[in-house]
Amino acid sequence: MNDSKRLADRLQRLFPFLAWFPISALVLRSDMIAGITGALVLVPKAMAYAQLSGLPVHFGLYVAFIPALLGALWGSSRQLATGPVAIISLMTAAALTPLAVPFSEDYVGLALLLTLMVGAIQFALGALKLGTIVNFVSHPVILGFMNAAAIIIALSQLDMLLGIPKGRSDSFLQDIWEMLGYLPQTHWPTLAMSAFALALMLGLKRVKPISKLSVLIAVAVTIVVSQAVGFERSASSPIERIADADTQERALRYVRDEQRIRELSALANSQTAQLRKLEASDPRAAAVLRHQLHVTQLDAADLAADNQRRMKDFKHMVFLRADPAGGEATLHLEHQLPPGVATDGQPWRIKKIEQGELRLSGGGDVVGNIPQGLPAFRAPTLTFDGVLALLSAAIIIALVAFMESIAMAKAMAATTRQRIDPNQELIGQGMANLGGAFFQSYPASGSFTGSAINLQAGAQTGFAMVFNAAFVVATLLFLTPYLYHLPKATLGVIILMAVTSLVTPAALRHTWKASRSDAFVALLTFVVTLLAAPHLDKGILIGAALAIMIHLYRTMRPRVVQLGRHPDGALRDVRTHPNLPTSDDVIALRFDASLYFANAPFFEDAVLAAVADKPAVKYLLIVGNGINQMDASGEEVVRGLVERLRANGITLVFCGLKKQVLDVMHNTGLDEFIGARLIFPHEDQALEAIYDWLGHKGKGELLRASV
Repeated sequence: MNDSKRLADRLQRLFPFLAWFPISALVLRSDMIAGITGALVLVPKAMAYAQLSGLPVHFGLYVAFIPALLGALWGSSRQLATGPVAIISLMTAAALTPLAVPFSEDYVGLALLLTLMVGAIQFALGALKLGTIVNFVSHPVILGFMNAAAIIIALSQLDMLLGIPKGRSDSFLQDIWEMLGYLPQTHWPTLAMSAFALALMLGLKRVKPISKLSVLIAVAVTIVVSQAVGFERSASSPIERIADADTQERALRYVRDEQRIRELSALANSQTAQLRKLEASDPRAAAVLRHQLHVTQLDAADLAADNQRRMKDFKHMVFLRADPAGGEATLHLEHQLPPGVATDGQPWRIKKIEQGELRLSGGGDVVGNIPQGLPAFRAPTLTFDGVLALLSAAIIIALVAFMESIAMAKAMAATTRQRIDPNQELIGQGMANLGGAFFQSYPASGSFTGSAINLQAGAQTGFAMVFNAAFVVATLLFLTPYLYHLPKATLGVIILMAVTSLVTPAALRHTWKASRSDAFVALLTFVVTLLAAPHLDKGILIGAALAIMIHLYRTMRPRVVQLGRHPDGALRDVRTHPNLPTSDDVIALRFDASLYFANAPFFEDAVLAAVADKPAVKYLLIVGNGINQMDASGEEVVRGLVERLRANGITLVFCGLKKQVLDVMHNTGLDEFIGARLIFPHEDQALEAIYDWLGHKGKGELLRASV
C-alpha cells in the first residue's frame, strides 16, 4: 500500500494534472462553462495583445492555445489562465524591435527564440527550486515598472486609435513626440471607429447580464460596421506610377537599399559563423575578419538609418490618385495635382514599400487575412548571436511573467484554499513557453483577467483551460474569415481598457506613506522605464539594483539602542524615552540585525562609542534577541571586542542569543573565550547577576522593580 502511494505521489509530481481525477460530471460542467466564458473574452484580447507585441494578430491566438494547455497541465494552480498578457506583449516588442522589423519573418524567428529562452529559464528555476529568486525584484520595483509600462502601452496605441503613422526607433518617447507632429493628419473615420468602440464597450459593461461579453460584442458590432461602411481602403501601385520624379527616385532608392541591407545581413551572419571557427585556430585571420564584420554591420546600420528617414518622410506625404478611363492610376502629391486632372476623391498614404511596390492606405486599418488552421510545428532557430542579444530580456521577461502568474495564483488560492507551489508553477510556466516556442507562440504568462473569469465562473480544475483552448481551436479552424474586417482601432481600444487597471497612483501613495526609500525606488523605476523605453529591462534592472543597495545599506547600519528600565518593566530605548534611569556601571545595548561582514564594523563602533560615553562602566550587556545569524566576520569582531574591553577592565556579557548564534560560538570556541557564566538566556537574569557581581545585590537602575 505504501509503495503504491509513493508511486502515485511520484506520478503526481511528474504529471500534476493527475490530481484532477477522479472528476465528477458536475465539476466538468462547471469547468466547461468557465472555459468557454473565458475564451469568449480571450479571443479578441489575444489578437489585440499580438498587435501590441509587433506580431500578426493570429499569433495571439496561438499563445492562447498550446501555452494555455501546458500551463494548466503542469502548473499548481487549478484556476490560473496562461496566455497572452499586455505587459509581456509589450516587453516582447521592446526586446525584438531593435533587432528586426516588426511583422517580418526575422522578427517572428526571434520571437520564437525568445519564447524558448524564457521557457528554459523558468523551467530551470522551477526544477532547481529557485522560485524565491523573484524576491530580488521587490514590490516597489514592480509597482513602478507596471505603472510606467501601462502608460507606454496606452501611448503605443495612439497611432491605431488616430490612424496616424508612428515610427519605431531606439527612443519610444521620441517616437511619440514625432507622432504628435502627425496629429493634423488624423484619420477621422479611424478616430470615429475608436470612439464608437470605446463607447460601446463602456456602455455594455454597465449591463450586468452581458458585461463579461462586452468586448466580444463590441468586436462583432465593429466588424459589421467596418464591412458595411467600407472602413478599409487599401491599394498597391508600382513605384514608377509616382508622378513626382524626386519622390519616385527616393522610393526606388529605398527598395535598392532594402535589398542591400538584406545582403549585408546575410554576409554578417556568414562572417560571424566563420569568426567563431577562426578565433581558436587562427587569431590573426580572426582579427581581420572581425574588422570586416564590423564594417559590414556599420554599412547595414547606415543604410537602415537612411531608409528609416526616407520612410518617415514618405509617411508625411499625401497622394491623390488620378482616375483615368483605362490603364494604371498615377499618384500625384496633394499639392502637385495638375489642374483639370480627375481623381478618385480619396487621399492616399504610403503604408509601406514591400517587394518593390507601394502599399497604399486610404482608409482605416483592419486585421485582414488571418491564416486558417492550427499553428504548424516550427523549431526556433538557435544562434549564438541571437541568444546573446536576447539573454537579458529573456531573464527579465521570465521573472516578470512568473511574478504576474504567482501573484494571481496566490490571490485565488486565498479564496479556494488551494496550496500553491511556486516552484511547480515555474515549471508549469516554463513548460507553457517551451511548448509554445515550437508552435509559433511568443512568451505567455498567467493572465489576471482570464484567471479572474475562471474563478468567478466556477472553474474547479485545469479542465477549464482545456475547454478554453478548444474554443480557440474552433476559432482558428472556422472563424478567422469572419475577422477580416475587424478594425485595428477596436483592438487598440481593447488594449487601452485592459491597461487602465495597471495605473495605480493610490498604490504609489501608499508606498510613500509606508517607506520613503521604497517610494523613491518605485519612482526611479517608473522614470527610468519611461525614459529607456523601448528597453524596458533597464527600468527593472536599475530599480532592482537600487532596492538591493538600499537593503544592504540598511543592514550595514542597523538599529543599535541603549536600554533603560521603563516603569512598565520592559527595557526600552533611552533615545525614545530620555527620562529612563541608566547606570554608570552597566550599559545595556540591543543590536537589531544579523551580525555579518557588512555591519560587523558598525557593531564594533557602536559598542566602543557607548563605552567612551561612560568611562567608569564595568559591565556591558549585549541583548541579542535581534541577532538571527552571525558569520565569521561577526565572530571575529566579537572576539576582538571581548579581548579589548577585558584589557580595559570591562566585562562583555550576552543574553537572549539564538541557537544558530550559539552554535557558531560553540563551533569556534568563542563561548569558552567569553566564559559560559557570561552568557544568559534572558536579560533579567543577566542584569541580576551583573548587579550581584557589583555588590549591589537586588538593587540597580536597570533591574525590575519587583526584583
